[in-house]
Amino acid sequence: MAGDADGVMTGQTGRKFTNWAKTFSCEPELFFEPTTTEEIRQILDKARRDSKHVKVCGFGHSPSDIACTTDYMISLAKYKQVLEVDEENCVVTVQSGILLKELNEEVLPKYNMAISNQGAVSEISAAGVISTGTHGTGKTFGIFATHVLEMTMMTASGEVLRLSREENRDVFLTALVSLGSLGIILTVKIQCEPAFNLHSVQFSCSLDKMLSNLDKHLDENEHFKFMWYPYTNGVVAFLSNRTKKPVQTSTSWFWDYFVGYYILEFLLWLSTFCSSLLPYINKFYYSYIYAVPSERVDRSDKVFNFECLFKQHVTEWSFPRSETANVLLTLQEWVKSHPEHKVHFPVEVRFVRSDDIYLSPCYQQDNCYINIISYRPYGKDTPKDAWWDMYESVMLKVGGKPHWAKAHKVNPERFQKLYPMFSKFCATREKLDPQGMFLNPYLERHILGMTPQMQFDVVKSHL
Repeated sequence: MAGDADGVMTGQTGRKFTNWAKTFSCEPELFFEPTTTEEIRQILDKARRDSKHVKVCGFGHSPSDIACTTDYMISLAKYKQVLEVDEENCVVTVQSGILLKELNEEVLPKYNMAISNQGAVSEISAAGVISTGTHGTGKTFGIFATHVLEMTMMTASGEVLRLSREENRDVFLTALVSLGSLGIILTVKIQCEPAFNLHSVQFSCSLDKMLSNLDKHLDENEHFKFMWYPYTNGVVAFLSNRTKKPVQTSTSWFWDYFVGYYILEFLLWLSTFCSSLLPYINKFYYSYIYAVPSERVDRSDKVFNFECLFKQHVTEWSFPRSETANVLLTLQEWVKSHPEHKVHFPVEVRFVRSDDIYLSPCYQQDNCYINIISYRPYGKDTPKDAWWDMYESVMLKVGGKPHWAKAHKVNPERFQKLYPMFSKFCATREKLDPQGMFLNPYLERHILGMTPQMQFDVVKSHL
């Protein structure tokens, strides 16, 4: 990107940022796409001089306003070099803007390496997947950030900190899930493993049967998840384990895309005019598309990835694994007893191991994650408030914690009770960024507890 007369990097005006789901957008005053560490430092220097906030955006997959700002926005899409590959120990060091998709498809296969576990989406940057506590599933696997060995981060002052469990340990455990509030992550060292295929088995059963056999499935499979389909009492489960078998896959464009995507979106759009169609849509797709047993062997990342279909609102919370049956049966009963409110499928259920990261939802606790969605067929919103409010009330009763990147209404007072290290996190943030350079409305709302008027005043004071 070009610089000004003094060689200082300049930003673009007139750029609009919109997240993947098209649920939030913003128009930053200046938009930057640095390619070097020095250019990032120049941007922060300019922000300090101009008293501007700075937010980093990735691919924009977070369905919240976590990346939005009206001041300076930095895209790290061009800051994505592979810096070092340790083939013997299966470790890769990269600049933070690289996408998991690029790692999975272009980098790691060259060295016969793979990421051990990840979520359903690969179009997300290394910095983003770490900072928001993104996760996959598996009883013995933690959130993605638990695979990070070291990283470097530039603070608001322009200082570069080297972070690991051996060096600046407290800051490291704070920065691993930091929501972009501490500084700009520059490089990440990720522990991988030798490349592997996964043998994935898909089967259906009743929700009651799944819950009665839950511990068995978790104990016997490396990666396990299931999806409940409201109005059916049925679930579809996915058991995935490492295998030496060669790739064996089969797809049907007609069923997977024409019926499973295009026709589904059309039917969901019709249901916005006649909501009574939704139970029939759910039952049809469960019985004829998803409940059909199948199995496949494929490269690990292709099995981890999951088709998220079209644009959608999403909320996801984690809670103690022991509450899984209680929560799901409560959700099921609500759907049955409130026929006036219609809900979309599926309700996704995953499992994650405890860790020691200060703002990880799994801090010192093995968790279940439940994800619910409200599709936006052809960009049209559908009623969801009653379903979502009930879900959130259930989560609060069982000590649930919202996924940081997804929709929620939790305030700092609640987070103070949910996270034993919340005060320490806030103190570290204040120390590294005393002027609040990396704050935005999302962080002011959920970390600082600012009201909309206070947020307005903060933005106005920086104009």
